[in-house]
Amino acid sequence: YYKEHHDNSALFKYYPEGPRLLTVFLYLNDVEEGGETKFTDIGNGTSLMIKPKRGLALIWPSVLDKDLSMSDSNTFHEAIIVNKGVKFAVNAWLRLRNSEGISDCYHY
Repeated sequence: YYKEHHDNSALFKYYPEGPRLLTVFLYLNDVEEGGETKFTDIGNGTSLMIKPKRGLALIWPSVLDKDLSMSDSNTFHEAIIVNKGVKFAVNAWLRLRNSEGISDCYHY
């Protein structure tokens, strides 16, 4: 599981590939109990829990349409502990620019 976090960072605007625009998260199996993805505040103090289901893909924005350097505050999320079974998932981040040929090491 993982604690509440956001997939974007204010520092990403300085990276050659830019900020993370979207997150794509794919559940690879069903989970017997627990393992939900919880969006902790989607607005007005409301949270949203998504139960893992094989083949279900979630897509959410990391930044605001009006300003790609600003994180979308409604997409903080966490993974709830798996109580029974196992959870397999994969994610991908779509960035502002192509990262092909960019080193994983940054020198500032």
